[in-house]
Amino acid sequence: MELEILKQIHLAYPKTALSMEMFHTDVQPVINEYLGGYISEKNFTKEARAWNNYKDYSPLIEYAKANKIDVIGANGAARYSNMVSKSGLNVLNTLPKESKAYLPPLPIDTATGSYYNKFIKELGGHNMGSMKIYQTQNFWDATMAWSIVRYIKKHKGTKILQLNGRFHSDERLGTLAKLKSTSKKLTISNLSCFPSADFNNPEWEKHKHLGDYIIITDPGVKKSF
Repeated sequence: MELEILKQIHLAYPKTALSMEMFHTDVQPVINEYLGGYISEKNFTKEARAWNNYKDYSPLIEYAKANKIDVIGANGAARYSNMVSKSGLNVLNTLPKESKAYLPPLPIDTATGSYYNKFIKELGGHNMGSMKIYQTQNFWDATMAWSIVRYIKKHKGTKILQLNGRFHSDERLGTLAKLKSTSKKLTISNLSCFPSADFNNPEWEKHKHLGDYIIITDPGVKKSF
């Protein structure tokens, strides 16, 4: 489905780019090398630290490669998110200048209100540990939003398809909220896709707050790998 959406956006808007939570900002040169045909897929997946389920989204990468579509490694590297999980967001200020080149502008604001309440509800309670994990979530959101804005500034008029887990953008929160606050001129549409028990008789009123476009799938259909 994600591949089909990418294809249709690309057909409608030749200036299209793909932004992905699945790759980190510091592996952008490796992504570019693979898209340019300089390195093998084996080297690419290893050195770009592709997720274990890479085969699920490799068709997107291959389509981008075949059609000369830029792919943005949008997320913050795990070594930085681990730092935040252990010591909080302020620890990022202690990093060397070269490392900060892969990070969004510091300091990173911690979203409050609806997003925080939603996160705590999912995690199951308030404590110092959960607060640091929440700061990590904000770090990911801020990095992905920054990656998109940075690309747009250099490639004006490009349509970007951003792929991320639902929590980062449902209800126009998380990455989407940070993107909107970073660049108020952007036109953003939010698509939420998930398995739902009401698949056969959708209760759209129940889902419509999640995004501008809602796609529900049949929870009874299991994936085969």
